Amino acid sequence: MMHKGLTGEEKNKVLARMAELLEQERTKIITINQGDVQHYKGNDKSMLDRLKVDAKKVDGMIRSVKEVMEKVDPIGRDLYQFEHENSMRVVNRSAPFGTVLIIYESRPDVTIEAAAIAFKSGNRILLKGGKESLQSNLKLVQCWHQALEENGHSKDWIQYLNLQRSDTQAFLKNPSQRIDLIVPRGGEGLIRFVKQHANCPVLVSGRGNNFLYVHTEADLEKAKSIIWNGKMSKISACNALDKVLIDKNLTNCAEFSKILIEQLEKAGVEVLVDASLAGNGQSKIDHEAVWYEEFLDYKIVIGLVDGSEKAVEMINKYAGGHSVSIVTEDTAVATQFMEAIDAAAVYHNASTRFTDGGEFGMGAELAISTEKMHHRGPLGLEQLVTNKWFIYGNGQVR
Repeated sequence: MMHKGLTGEEKNKVLARMAELLEQERTKIITINQGDVQHYKGNDKSMLDRLKVDAKKVDGMIRSVKEVMEKVDPIGRDLYQFEHENSMRVVNRSAPFGTVLIIYESRPDVTIEAAAIAFKSGNRILLKGGKESLQSNLKLVQCWHQALEENGHSKDWIQYLNLQRSDTQAFLKNPSQRIDLIVPRGGEGLIRFVKQHANCPVLVSGRGNNFLYVHTEADLEKAKSIIWNGKMSKISACNALDKVLIDKNLTNCAEFSKILIEQLEKAGVEVLVDASLAGNGQSKIDHEAVWYEEFLDYKIVIGLVDGSEKAVEMINKYAGGHSVSIVTEDTAVATQFMEAIDAAAVYHNASTRFTDGGEFGMGAELAISTEKMHHRGPLGLEQLVTNKWFIYGNGQVR
């Protein structure tokens, strides 16, 4: 079904009403979510953290909708212009994708952020959340539909797919409607599932496995603080820290490693070490696959590396292409390291936890892409568009 494009004002009226509804329905949303939380029988702490909706998360939902509302409409912007020698005018202009399908696990706030960004950027969106957050998501979509209908627009702009795994697989292979882009936002299993069955472009989001390298010229107090924040501030986030490489040539390397490990273990973090740090009671890495793993848990790997080139080599081999940080006071080394690392976001003396649309000044985000096409990094309002060529002639032929 073809939808008439809405003006920026029309879209903003829907978003403004949605922000009001989230406030009005705050208590119901939290109560319904408590039911989803109670029915969750798994033992995945990061899943539970993402699933839970409290007053703070509702505040975040409202803030996200308002941020999107305040952004400039990204559709119809002239990106490039060219006057042909035959007087033909060529314009490249931003345009919606069409229909975007996002598949995500547990996070009801994605139902708000993703839909707000897709709608403001002129796209229809199909939301496929996990079964663990079904009732929360249905309530939030009900609010979206109310905001749309009260403003005279079709509910088709934002749809929820309440499908079982087998039905989702069948839908991906043979969708009942055209889908222009799929965004799987979750773990390795979800990404593999979507890539295996999808018949349209897939933009991968969600896999972290982020690394931090402590260089020989590191300020060790900075290093400890950044590592602590990266690991401990939110274990369920895809920008959380999983691996730490310490330069073996660091002065007091053994002492620093020992203190770091003790601090993390005291806080309940399971610390795995490579062979160079084994012998102090920590579990030794028993398989190379651990280096590829994203933990989403109170778990971290710490190892030694001989120089920044080796660190780059290791990180580019094992990391998820999401976020990587170097701690050093040597700016030249930091610059070389950041340019050599193959990741969406590279940091100098800062925590990987900042990889986020809001922290990058973009407002709400649909996802964080680790792909290089069509976009890399946080996927916000201005990135959820494609482009279209408009050519204006007066009978020209070639």
